[in-house]
Amino acid sequence: IGGIEHAILHLLYSRFFTKVLRDMGLLDFDEPFTNLLCQGMVLDSQGEVMSKSKGNVVSPEEMIANYGADAVRATMLFMGPPDKEKLWNEDGLAGMYKFLNRLWRQVNDLVGAAGEETLFEAAPAPEAAVKLAQKLVRERHRVVGKVEGDFDRNNFNTALAAIMELSNATGEYLRAFSPEARAACPDHQALDADVAQVIVKLMAPIAPHWADELWTTVLGQEGSVHDAPWPTWDPEQAKDNEVELAVQLSGKVKARITVAADAPQPEVLAAAKAAVADALEGKTIVKEIVVPGRLVNIVAK
Repeated sequence: IGGIEHAILHLLYSRFFTKVLRDMGLLDFDEPFTNLLCQGMVLDSQGEVMSKSKGNVVSPEEMIANYGADAVRATMLFMGPPDKEKLWNEDGLAGMYKFLNRLWRQVNDLVGAAGEETLFEAAPAPEAAVKLAQKLVRERHRVVGKVEGDFDRNNFNTALAAIMELSNATGEYLRAFSPEARAACPDHQALDADVAQVIVKLMAPIAPHWADELWTTVLGQEGSVHDAPWPTWDPEQAKDNEVELAVQLSGKVKARITVAADAPQPEVLAAAKAAVADALEGKTIVKEIVVPGRLVNIVAK
């Protein structure tokens, strides 16, 4: 951490001298990179920039010994965008360690290797179970697209947050379907295997050792996960079939409704009015505002 200033200076000087030598005709190529990312400074608990010269740098050995290198790496990436200043705080390490363990358990459960550690609790009503499976498919495609875009923008913290959302959907799915039920259904088998691989591949740049061990020992794949192709995703399958809308009455939220994502406006308004029927009693509606995908505001007097 203390060498950040030196790394930045090295990059800046390298780029400067390459440009000068090119302009002098001594080089026939431009800078050997397309973008320059200057990472933000890491601050100590007093808000001072960490520096070896100040003696306020943090040694990672103890953190790695307690939580592992991957948890430390993931915590640092989750602290914020790499080009912004960061206040160093070790409090998130324990939570990240638990998250990696939960993901490990979910991957094992997906491939039928969890044994008594399965997350299954109880099968819900068939309709609810189908919705959980559909949600997992949707999240699998949405999150791959989100992570792909976030990596391209160096937004590793939001990419990791998206993977946490996929983990939440996976947990709901595993609690609703027993390992036996999933193993007996070809569709579930295909979904389980796909999601397990997707999770490991998405986490590979963030927790490389964790991902490689899962790839070979649990998923039974040959070679390294870092040589495997990036997962594909389908924008159509990433779309939500339903949306939750806030229902406001004269600007104040009074209820929430769930409607089809492509529901026509009259249907959305009818559902909103039904949800706040008691509050509308005796009043006259003077204006109706529908913000697609977000809210319905009914102005009444």
